[in-house]
Amino acid sequence: MTIDRSGLNRRQYLAATGATALSLGMSSLVPAYAATKLRQGYQVNMWGMPTYYLMKSGLLAKHGIDVEEFAVASGNLTMQQMVARQVDMGTYAGPSFIIGNDKGGLVAIAVIQNVGKTAQVMARKDLGLKSVSDLKGKKVANQTGSSTGNIWTDQIAPKAGLKKGDYEEVRMNTNDMAAALAAKTIDAMVTVEPYNAIAEADGIANPLQGGDFYSFDKLPVFMAATPEYVEKNPDAVVAYLKAWLEAGKEFKQNPDKVNNVVYEYYASKGYKMSKDTFKTALSRVEVDPGFPADLTGYLTNHAKILLDAKKIKAIPDWKKALRPEFMQKARATA
Repeated sequence: MTIDRSGLNRRQYLAATGATALSLGMSSLVPAYAATKLRQGYQVNMWGMPTYYLMKSGLLAKHGIDVEEFAVASGNLTMQQMVARQVDMGTYAGPSFIIGNDKGGLVAIAVIQNVGKTAQVMARKDLGLKSVSDLKGKKVANQTGSSTGNIWTDQIAPKAGLKKGDYEEVRMNTNDMAAALAAKTIDAMVTVEPYNAIAEADGIANPLQGGDFYSFDKLPVFMAATPEYVEKNPDAVVAYLKAWLEAGKEFKQNPDKVNNVVYEYYASKGYKMSKDTFKTALSRVEVDPGFPADLTGYLTNHAKILLDAKKIKAIPDWKKALRPEFMQKARATA
């Protein structure tokens, strides 16, 4: 069938060509999951920027995934949205994932990146503090309930000899902490990039000895999903992970392109930082989408800490919580 475009406006032409495709059975070329919009959660700190880049790269559309963005201050808020079934997928570190599994049966379909180098305990430079133990009696900003917040209260502070009550915990979103330090309403902050790099470059804060998260935990960041989404859309999950594998290559092979996309995001939000400062912050995110084989032991250690702290009811069933088969299929068919 030949369609004569003469005399047809664009809408009429598209309608005609669409009808032709249907008559030829070409609608089968469109993935069945394309009609399902993926509700993607992400945090606006550096942990969420690989996901932000994925959404802006065009790779999801290439693989037939239509996405709706849900931006929040930190990953534990995305986790809470997922438990409430307001979002289908989102990234956060192990402690938040374990809590999400405990509260809402959330499952992990991949590890996207390691972010231990992005997290740090920082103190106001004018106070002259040197180590975490110096925070006794100080006001410490913490994103309560987040993975970094849990690691701070359950591991880093106790190792430095600080117990609850030795310092004043100030509950605050990570993206508000550097400004609070500058205003001297807090003495220290437990936060992540790019806020650490900004505070240090501006002479507001300095890192504290014993407050480097990487020495405690490489902090793998999980892409979690609701169990309903993966059961209803298994092919979409595989296609989604194929897009992630391609994005991972771009982080390694074309870092300048990635840097520019993410830098423009922060610049559009009014953040003032040099490209060098930003590049340093983003370089601390180690993007490598996959599904490591040794996750059970790592997560069990975190789960035991959370169980002892009465933050979860039981150790998760890892055979149900960890779903490596989707990444295996994505790699096999990439």
